[in-house]
Amino acid sequence: MHNRTLTALLLATLAYAGTTRADDYPRYRGANFNGIATEKNWLGAWPDGSPKRLWKKNVGTGFSSLAVSGGRLFTLGNAGKQDTVFALDANTGAEIWKHSYPEELDPKYYEGGPSATPTVVGDRVYTISKQGHVFCLEAATGKVVWELNVHDKFGAEQPDWGFAGSAHVDGDLVILNVGSHGLALNKDTGEKVWFSGKAAAGYGTPVPITSGGRPALAIFAAKAVVAVDPKTGTVLWQHPWETSYDVNSADPVVSGNLMFLSSGYDKGGGVVNFTGNQVKQVWFNKEIRSHFQTAVILGGKVFGVDGQGGDKDSKLKCLDLETGKVLWTSPVAETGTVSASADGRLLWLTGKGELVIVEAKPDGYKELARAQVTGGKCWTAPVLANGKVYVRNAKGDVVCVDVRGTGPMS
Repeated sequence: MHNRTLTALLLATLAYAGTTRADDYPRYRGANFNGIATEKNWLGAWPDGSPKRLWKKNVGTGFSSLAVSGGRLFTLGNAGKQDTVFALDANTGAEIWKHSYPEELDPKYYEGGPSATPTVVGDRVYTISKQGHVFCLEAATGKVVWELNVHDKFGAEQPDWGFAGSAHVDGDLVILNVGSHGLALNKDTGEKVWFSGKAAAGYGTPVPITSGGRPALAIFAAKAVVAVDPKTGTVLWQHPWETSYDVNSADPVVSGNLMFLSSGYDKGGGVVNFTGNQVKQVWFNKEIRSHFQTAVILGGKVFGVDGQGGDKDSKLKCLDLETGKVLWTSPVAETGTVSASADGRLLWLTGKGELVIVEAKPDGYKELARAQVTGGKCWTAPVLANGKVYVRNAKGDVVCVDVRGTGPMS
């Protein structure tokens, strides 16, 4: 029986590894770490003006985004004082496996629940909870490979709204926005490789960059963006970025040697140039104040939701990356989150669950399609993968819609 069980697990793992698709979205912000899906020519005409809903599944309260890899969708939610990591069939929503562990909801001025997104690399899934529980799981089965708590094991202080940055895997390391400016663990064993210190972290996910001709990671810490050597944690440079309540939660967005940074609480956004490990501010304004809504960069333009004013004043905007000049603003005030596709289209999920498709061009706001795809509070960016869009709301309703429609979008 034991041998047969091992054989079954091995076959499941091999089957999983063999089904990875080019247009998967295996981690927060996608395969290229920039919020841009790899797909092109994906948008079709929607029957009756709405994409077809394929399935809906509740996964519990939370704001974890959605990772799609090898025909599976991975996310987290909280119910009954437990977090649960779910693996669902990406085509049907059927549950493949789940892994639960004790965790408080921790609703501080909002619904609570997990914030980080599962990261899928090869046959492993990496997750972190608000209270610092880190898991490495088999992607095919959900079996625990290793686990630890970063507060208990390393003394890392939990930030006010819990750990929120998703895991970043670099070679044999899994790197987390934990502590002063990062924590690196061996991805196979969970053993510590380097640790930056016990101070409370920021809320963003580590972003790979090239700085001074060498690989680096940009980590949005509590009071600065810090570039580190991923292998050693050595600080290469840092740029101060202080925000009320130390909430730096939208990831840095990078194009070449230019990095767009943005935070809420009326902070604003701007671009820094980090050529040759020397960093200087290029411009700053208050046009995009990202509380949590990370922007995207396409064609030298920044597209993001100014999330300061809630539904009353928030708008989608297009800014010139090099100057910060506002090129256009959406005509209707709506909050929400944005992602994009490789063929230059924005997917804007409004705070009330409308999916809006917009041309990512600088010459004006052009809306291609709009449909109500879910309800409730939506703070999680939409995910485009293999002709489908996946969205979720705060109470944990995950909805999958087919955006290919019945023919080409005119």
